[in-house]
Amino acid sequence: MAIELYWGSGSPFAWRAMLTLEVKGLKYESKLLEFAKGEHKTPAYLQLNPRGKVPTLKDGDFVLYESAAIMAYLDRKYPDPPLFGKTAEEAGLIWRAICECESYFVSAGDKVVRPIFFGKGLDQVDEIQQAARTIREELKRLDERLADSSWLVGKEISAADISVFPLVQLLLRAASKEAAQPFNLGLIPLAQTYPNIARWVKQIEALPNYQRTYPPHWRQ
Repeated sequence: MAIELYWGSGSPFAWRAMLTLEVKGLKYESKLLEFAKGEHKTPAYLQLNPRGKVPTLKDGDFVLYESAAIMAYLDRKYPDPPLFGKTAEEAGLIWRAICECESYFVSAGDKVVRPIFFGKGLDQVDEIQQAARTIREELKRLDERLADSSWLVGKEISAADISVFPLVQLLLRAASKEAAQPFNLGLIPLAQTYPNIARWVKQIEALPNYQRTYPPHWRQ
């Protein structure tokens, strides 16, 4: 039975799952859910994922949600190429990068992205600017890590890169919006602010089938 992936355009977490499938060269059925139509809250979908979020993976009779869990499952079930390291040391560094992303990057990014995209909370200037400072600190760490390496951990793309990349892209898109201008986020142009991250982004964008993972509504 084919793998099915339920996802939503623009979700960085769904993007992680799609990148994992593409990097591993796995065939899957794309199940795009439209948030505006509430397709992620239908009774049928809630049977698969009671939290009503994306992504959700269905592999035969096995159903799994939460992006990091999906990545780990796919890597264990379809181990070539390995995305969680070839050694205990690599695995530890990859999971550390993922945990740092979840603990610091995701929450700060949410405080910046949501007001800019949805227009609610733009008056919370201090909170947005504090979150932006946290984001810049995290991006600085990433940029320094990439100064002497093509990838965040090891010599090949890993789950660390796949976890962080969609969030970086989401932040860059938010920073380019008119609503972001008053906050002077200091994220773009990326080639000037964080040149090593800019190189890393281009490297991921050059991956085979990358365009299949790109959020379709961002093309409009």
